[in-house]
Amino acid sequence: MNLHTFIYAAAQRLEQAQLVYGHGTDNAFDEAAFIALETLGLPPDTNFESGISLSPHQSEKIMAVIEARITTRKPAPYLLQKAYIQGIPFYVDERVIVPRSFIAELLLDEYGFAPPGMPEHPKRILDLCTGSGCLAIIAALLYPEAAVDAVDLSSDALAVAQLNLKDHDLAGRITLFQGDGFAPLAGKTYDLIITNPPYVDAPAMAALPPEYRHEPAMALGSGTDGLDLVRRILDHAPTYLTADGGIVCEIGRGQDILERDYPQLPFLWLETENSSGEVFWLTRKQLVTATH
Repeated sequence: MNLHTFIYAAAQRLEQAQLVYGHGTDNAFDEAAFIALETLGLPPDTNFESGISLSPHQSEKIMAVIEARITTRKPAPYLLQKAYIQGIPFYVDERVIVPRSFIAELLLDEYGFAPPGMPEHPKRILDLCTGSGCLAIIAALLYPEAAVDAVDLSSDALAVAQLNLKDHDLAGRITLFQGDGFAPLAGKTYDLIITNPPYVDAPAMAALPPEYRHEPAMALGSGTDGLDLVRRILDHAPTYLTADGGIVCEIGRGQDILERDYPQLPFLWLETENSSGEVFWLTRKQLVTATH
């Protein structure tokens, strides 16, 4: 069968199963295409409309993953142990959430990542709540002269991050720390802190569809309104930022709550193609001025 025709048929099968998406794709067709291309070992930008033919064995392999996606309700990246951010591949399994941060899009913007007050050439970068290590890796690729630290509370997540550092040949430039927030970083300061912490509120956690329940709960939820860890980060960030440093933080849909709780902070909300008011930027100077 032609690959393009097969993907359409597989997408119909996924549609009928009424699955939930959001782990790299947002619809059945893109999910079927991801599963098919990854199962065949083809790059994600493959033109599958170009007449690629499938053998019966290849068709069976793809359909086995499609059926596993339906019966287990696991996100496809877990079944294939692969996720992509802006075309960059990362190993994933159920020890980490599937990477999907808006911060990656901001860092890799074609016009460059340059919010007001950010050092032009950051020398020390921190990725807080690193998970699979994807943002730390992207930062290291973007700023080849920078030393990057990455922290996570989960030793399981750091084991996955270590695999990704090896895959991207960055083990020598990125240092992993296990601990709660800034706790393992005493005495260190950074020109740039990037963080995509847990931020799902309690009602949303209680209503998670099966796909999201396969992810580590500790990497998703953070208190009643989802912002417990974000508040801790804001309160302690000035200690770990250089005089000209700044922080970019993803918070989900808690903009109104955060602005209510911190009316003195001049949050700059960074827009992406698919988000508005979910990522903020603040400099250390702004943080210090607003709290003194």
